[in-house]
Amino acid sequence: MLRVHFTAQDLARTRVAEGADPLWETVLSLHALRESRTEPALAAWRRHAVRHGPGPLRTLLPLVPRHGYFPDFLTPFASLDGVEPGLEAVMSTPRQRLRSELRLLSGHRALPGWSRGIADGEPAALRHLARSLRTYHHRAVAPSWPQIAERVGADRALRRHALGQSGAEAMLRTFGPVMRWRPPVLEVGYPVERELFLEGRGLVFVPSYFCRDEPVALVDDALPPVLVYPAKEKKSIHAEGPRLRGYGGEALREVPALLGPVLGGRVGTRLAAGLRSAG
Repeated sequence: MLRVHFTAQDLARTRVAEGADPLWETVLSLHALRESRTEPALAAWRRHAVRHGPGPLRTLLPLVPRHGYFPDFLTPFASLDGVEPGLEAVMSTPRQRLRSELRLLSGHRALPGWSRGIADGEPAALRHLARSLRTYHHRAVAPSWPQIAERVGADRALRRHALGQSGAEAMLRTFGPVMRWRPPVLEVGYPVERELFLEGRGLVFVPSYFCRDEPVALVDDALPPVLVYPAKEKKSIHAEGPRLRGYGGEALREVPALLGPVLGGRVGTRLAAGLRSAG
């Protein structure tokens, strides 16, 4: 369980993001790509993503395992303002952070040799990483953005209504059952025991289409606090799924050949899909 500790100042500074975060959606979609869920909408999306994103996936999948930890630098706070500000922040990550977070990732799985260039902050390696994120986002995620924005917007409207009518504590009570407000602590379903003290910084809630099951938080407590959570579905969306275009059935046949080499063996500690922990 994650326990988020609020002060009065934190409550005053807590807000909901203006919309879906493109880099969070991009990174979390890499989990959805490898899930076994059978919803028609996700199946159609997977076919499209695999068909149009093989090159970027060879770079991104080793950095975003199927389960457990992935580096915080892939989802910078600046991406709340859009893809390009987020990618600029990725490329500007201090070398010490790059090394520390990739070292933490290497404790869960073996990393390819080219990741050393990222860890060393080599400009060419960081440009390649940013290009892979950009290409995968535009090819695999952006075509579904109207559906992503619709679900996120509906969820945001619900939270904002509670915030505007009755304040932050009322909004915090809308997140059940996966989150429970026990003043002054928000208890969040999480794969490890963890305490997060906001210390006056407030918290940004980020509703997400590709965040499934339980919320996700940054591992580094020193970074601006965000909590990414599954955007609530409308009943019609829950029943049918977003109406995404279907793509050729041949694409799914590429998944084993494409994903097999980069997935490697089992991750030592298997946590809930899409969640991150300090290990």
